[in-house]
Amino acid sequence: MIRLGIDVGGTNTDGVLLNTDNKVLGSAKHATTADIFTGIEKTIDALLTETKIEGKEIQVATLGTTHCTNAIVERKALNKVGIIRLCLPSGTTVPPLIGWPEDLVENLQVTTVLVHGGYEYDGTPIAALQYEELEQAVQQFRGNVDSIAISGVFSPVLNEQEKEVAAFLEKKLPGIPLSLSSEIGSIGLIERENATILNAALMNTIKHVTLGFQQALQDKDIHAQIYLGQNDGTLMTHEFAQKYPIFTIACGPTNSIRGAAHLSQEPNAIVVDIGGTTTDIGVLSNSFPRQTSLAVEVGGVRTNYRMPDIYSIGLGGGTRIHFKDGAWKIGPDSVGHQLTEKAIVFGGEELTATDVAIGAGIMTIDGTKRERLDSYPIDAIYPNLVEMVEQAIDRMKTSAEALPVVLVGGGASLMPKDLQGASRVIRPAHAGVANAIGAALGDISGTVERIYTLDNQSHQEAIEEAKAEAIETAIEAGANPDKIDIIQLEDFPLAYMPGNAILVRVKAAGPLKL
Repeated sequence: MIRLGIDVGGTNTDGVLLNTDNKVLGSAKHATTADIFTGIEKTIDALLTETKIEGKEIQVATLGTTHCTNAIVERKALNKVGIIRLCLPSGTTVPPLIGWPEDLVENLQVTTVLVHGGYEYDGTPIAALQYEELEQAVQQFRGNVDSIAISGVFSPVLNEQEKEVAAFLEKKLPGIPLSLSSEIGSIGLIERENATILNAALMNTIKHVTLGFQQALQDKDIHAQIYLGQNDGTLMTHEFAQKYPIFTIACGPTNSIRGAAHLSQEPNAIVVDIGGTTTDIGVLSNSFPRQTSLAVEVGGVRTNYRMPDIYSIGLGGGTRIHFKDGAWKIGPDSVGHQLTEKAIVFGGEELTATDVAIGAGIMTIDGTKRERLDSYPIDAIYPNLVEMVEQAIDRMKTSAEALPVVLVGGGASLMPKDLQGASRVIRPAHAGVANAIGAALGDISGTVERIYTLDNQSHQEAIEEAKAEAIETAIEAGANPDKIDIIQLEDFPLAYMPGNAILVRVKAAGPLKL
């Protein structure tokens, strides 16, 4: 089986071909193009030329993309969203979209409806659904929305009402995609609702991405199964992605972390992904990215759905070094893809991080003019570059224990052979395309995060129920049902809730089903 992995970044589109044993057959980079898909086609061309492999031999094609992130940040190509919250007679004090950036709200052209419904923490209904209210919502939505976000109070505890509303809307408004908050976010109505609204807003974007990727593949005679990268380091079928586009946000750094795990064979390590503009630091736990336990802002919107724990700093190969207020300052601005035009060693006039690493004798690039750096205090600047990364690594550690550090990304060679706080520094082969390798490798996962009350079931029964649901979600996303493992299992007693309740998090993952 030959896999194609493509990762579209802000500067470059990276691609790899892997064989059945996940060995790299070939890799390629091309500048990311304005229309995205031209860059993908050029990368595929380079891969097929290098490896002499025919397009029809490729059976699996995977894509890691920043499309959905960019759509939210740039406020482009977003759906008109209908919001329906199941909360009356309570749950109205904080309305939907509180704290959202005004320009984003305007872009979504939102229609909001509050109806009776929702649950208490223990699954007791706050109120029954009233179908006349749902009928009025249908009238308000018809012709005014492209997609609908459904959220209910404490729906992660019990989601029957959300499902009932979804079934009603599917009959009345066929063809309009629906997003259910219980399938996307965690406990906490506002953040979960926010994530669900963003998911609904991305439906047109993800459709454009998947259709464009399909077309780019067909143009190269590639008729492969298509998967998209998720931000937990696993894959989903393109059909599944069209239901949950928000899960593609932040999949780029995650792909790099997964690629680093495969290339280094280190299941537990710090991964430092150095690009042209930023350095992303993440943590490998059992070969998967550590997830953050904090609320995460996406495009200025506070959400609580699963996201990788990533810390980013403004340091990359193109980072500008300025002399300001009597001292040398590093970044955060970058020359980006113009490095070979603007950096001093290439004949330009901008001092960059690449210049400093070459001047310090850490990095070598053929054809560069190191002598042009003689007038700069390289020995004083370079330790500050390294210290930035060392401090970021220290920030991501949960103990003082030294851990292996895996360097990947196009700027990995900026760093020295040893780093403070690292038991050893690993620069694996093919580190420059670790993101594309991570995209190609992925298993398929299913995740459940839910509150269970133990008044009517045992602790073990609640755990088994959560595991079964996670496995079912993984199968729905495209995993082989015969080879699924539980790779994460956590449960926490909820002392702040009356009664006997626990929060259970389970992740199941397995190889994709061909």
